[in-house]
Amino acid sequence: MKTNTNEIDELIKETLTEEEAKFYDSLDEQNLWQMITSLYRGKNSWMVVVMNAFNVIALVLAIYCLIQTFDVEKTNDLILWIAGFFFCFMLMSMFKIYAWMQIHKNALTREIKRLELQVSSLSNKISE
Repeated sequence: MKTNTNEIDELIKETLTEEEAKFYDSLDEQNLWQMITSLYRGKNSWMVVVMNAFNVIALVLAIYCLIQTFDVEKTNDLILWIAGFFFCFMLMSMFKIYAWMQIHKNALTREIKRLELQVSSLSNKISE
């Protein structure tokens, strides 16, 4: 199967111009670190930075709430500190889920661009 994919990629590159072939190569599959760093490029990179700052603040607050649960004598106060801990934990989880959704969106966009190039390549080949 891998040789089939390589053969198809080579056929596509043959029909593309040099610029399109370079662009097609740049759309290749990324590893995890490339996906994470791609979050910091683009229009919404400022939002990722802000979310990471709030994530660190939520982590510090979660640790503070967890430490305070050991010093509390009343049950009502204990419930409040644990609720604060879980709120911070859920907030951190939501930030992480949003980041993974952005990574997935970027990967999907890259695949759609690859398909567009393949369709244009095939349409040029058919018209010739």
